[in-house]
Amino acid sequence: MVPDGYYYAFPLAGAAALLGWLAGPLWIIPPLLLAAFFLWFFRDPERLIPDTPGAVVSPGDGKVTDVSPFTEDGVRRIRISIFLNVFNVHVNRSPIAGVIRNVRYQKGKFVNAMNAASADQNEQNIVTVEGEGHTVIFKQIAGLLARRIVFSKKVGDTVARGERVGLIKFGSRVDVLLDAAAAPQIKVGDHVRGGSTVLAQVPATPLAGVGGEKAQQGAR
Repeated sequence: MVPDGYYYAFPLAGAAALLGWLAGPLWIIPPLLLAAFFLWFFRDPERLIPDTPGAVVSPGDGKVTDVSPFTEDGVRRIRISIFLNVFNVHVNRSPIAGVIRNVRYQKGKFVNAMNAASADQNEQNIVTVEGEGHTVIFKQIAGLLARRIVFSKKVGDTVARGERVGLIKFGSRVDVLLDAAAAPQIKVGDHVRGGSTVLAQVPATPLAGVGGEKAQQGAR
């Protein structure tokens, strides 16, 4: 359970008790249902992290909405986009083992995350991870309802593949940007699970001191 769930649920439970005392037992039902929803929404299940060299795992749960090549600053890449609806787990995980080289927060709009324009226009956190001989960029992108992006790591931190790194509250989107040599293992319409679904396979060249034993063990 992400602690945020308690922050939302406990006040609602208190409101239910107050309403029950002031207005009668039926009035406790709406706030209790809402409290239960927040506890469920902020769930944080354990995941089995693949240990296959070169595997890039999904940073979040959701539905794959795009798998396509594109060019950015003259560099050819592959973009994989995943839409997280309000019923998905919203905890985010690192797609690879390595070192966080850059974290950049970008202010923006709150366009529906299903809209392709949200990848460039919406509020987002852009994270670059280097490890296993390659670099992966992933974006935490706010959606129509999301108003807060949480990222718990900083530049220079070492992360394991599938390690928890943050959270996007309510509907949102995550994009993964890969080298052109990556081989996608999923397709549009697939449903993926953060930390356990392999999105792509890349040529792996382990780097000393990047990920280390922590990367081999994974992060549940």
